[in-house]
Amino acid sequence: MYTNINFKTKKALKDALTAGRKVGVYQPNDMFGATDRLQVGEHKVSLEGPHYPEPHRWYARAVVRDGYVVKVS
Repeated sequence: MYTNINFKTKKALKDALTAGRKVGVYQPNDMFGATDRLQVGEHKVSLEGPHYPEPHRWYARAVVRDGYVVKVS
């Protein structure tokens, strides 16, 4: 999954969360509705960045609550 903001580093993502920014997630080509299921409740997801076509340089596990990232490890 990707974040809705194209973060170049995992540190930039963590800094955005610390600053109180709302960061959503999405799955490209989501034909099975995985992104829609994340809109309610709490879920654990895997994130990667930066967005394609750039090569991925960071990966993270995250907790998504009601559609927004609340914790990154």
